[in-house]
Amino acid sequence: MADSGDGPHNTSSRKAGSNNVIDAPVTDPASTSKESKSGALKKSSRYRSRSLSASSNDSYSSGSSSDEDDVSPREKIQTTEKGFTDFCVRNINQHAFGRREIEIAEQEMPGIMALRKRAADDMPLKNAKIVGCTHINAQTAVLIETLVELGAQVRWAACNIYSTQNEVAAALAYAGYPIFAWRGETEEDFWWCIDKCVASDNWQPNMILDDGGDATHLMLKKYNTMFKLIQGIVEESVTGVHRLYQLSKAGKLSVPAMNVNDSVTKTKFDNLYSCRESIIDSLKRSTDVMFGGKQVVICGYGEVGKGCCQALKGLGCIVYITEIDPICALQASMDGFRVMKLNEVIRNVDIVITATGNKNVVTREHMDKMKNGCVVCNMGHSNTEIDVNSLRTPDLTWEKVRSQVDHVIWPDGKRIVLLAEGRLVNLSCSSIPSFVVSITAATQALALIELFNAPPGRYKSDVYLLPKKMDEYVASLHLPTFDAHLTELTDEQAKYMGLNKAGPFKPNYYRY
Repeated sequence: MADSGDGPHNTSSRKAGSNNVIDAPVTDPASTSKESKSGALKKSSRYRSRSLSASSNDSYSSGSSSDEDDVSPREKIQTTEKGFTDFCVRNINQHAFGRREIEIAEQEMPGIMALRKRAADDMPLKNAKIVGCTHINAQTAVLIETLVELGAQVRWAACNIYSTQNEVAAALAYAGYPIFAWRGETEEDFWWCIDKCVASDNWQPNMILDDGGDATHLMLKKYNTMFKLIQGIVEESVTGVHRLYQLSKAGKLSVPAMNVNDSVTKTKFDNLYSCRESIIDSLKRSTDVMFGGKQVVICGYGEVGKGCCQALKGLGCIVYITEIDPICALQASMDGFRVMKLNEVIRNVDIVITATGNKNVVTREHMDKMKNGCVVCNMGHSNTEIDVNSLRTPDLTWEKVRSQVDHVIWPDGKRIVLLAEGRLVNLSCSSIPSFVVSITAATQALALIELFNAPPGRYKSDVYLLPKKMDEYVASLHLPTFDAHLTELTDEQAKYMGLNKAGPFKPNYYRY
């Protein structure tokens, strides 16, 4: 979902000192070492907790039950009333609440629901066996149930250890879908869940729907024979797409893949319009911050950065931009923002937001210079943008003040407010608008249908963009919500423009 790139995810792996995503996950999928259990969640020895606030800020649905049970779901024996046991979630008894969440999401997802209705009779995904590794929330549940309605069998894990809505995972499991996910997984749990989705008795997956490339990499590294029988991969994140292009360049990609991250309906809507709303919601829910007059630095002026800037500027913030790309920097300047180096503004700003998809954008050196009370968070897809590990030292004290909100305290008493331990803040501390997810979900579903039904030879073992016609179709599914009516070309106009009256209406190089 919303990623920065632009992009949403768990543990993307990169070479030190390099901006290139390497051809390996952060932890070897074939490893079963117990050392990885602490993984990304390892705490400083100077860590103290406070009683969780009783305010509404802790009650958002994406995290409402994350801390209520310390027993690992892997140690529980759970079953549904129908005797179904092929799942691993936090608490199956939460299914009724999760079902209500899904029903609410359906009302705000007109495009994917329209696609479900239109394609149900044709069953375009009959015999498709899909391994899914995405965020598991109410909106994704609508996609999962749509794929099943269209004939697919699915097994699903989470791509992010903090974004799972436990109630929704329970509702999906209760409905009979193999779901392996819960909020607050360890790194070892994370890989175990994906492994359970890939390797199961009498199960040979033939499609992958990935968000970050982890399911693809686990199959490639650990189940190479099974991977060669895959008919297609659909990837929606900038990190996962980088990995696919690297695999293709190295000659290791033996199946066709669809890059939906760079489709217009994903890049513009999920990244710009969604983040424009969800950044405000995330910061309000987690910190109660007043935005008027605050100084904010946003690292990266891609689609996510642009969305965040629009929202914060509209609420009266003084916004600075950091950029490496002269074109994006010129855009930021023309939009009225100061383009600075981070070191030039870091001592004065009240909020720091990363949106680059890179690593070590905000370092310990930067955080040492921050003012007392500075809020630090990440809207980019990778959890490597803020060097959180550099804060896990004996001289600093961590204080948990709310779910996904930590105060990191320096010896002189200065503290910064770190949100979601540097992971995607809008999926960890809030949720993203269902309507935008409907656009992304419809794009993913159409990409799966296209790859699964393509005649032999249409797609080779390479990475492809979603056909423009499908982008336009996804947009058309959502126009009735706004009572929007398209103008139709006359025959003369179509001939003059050299277009088919039914589209596509723009060339592939067109910049929306």
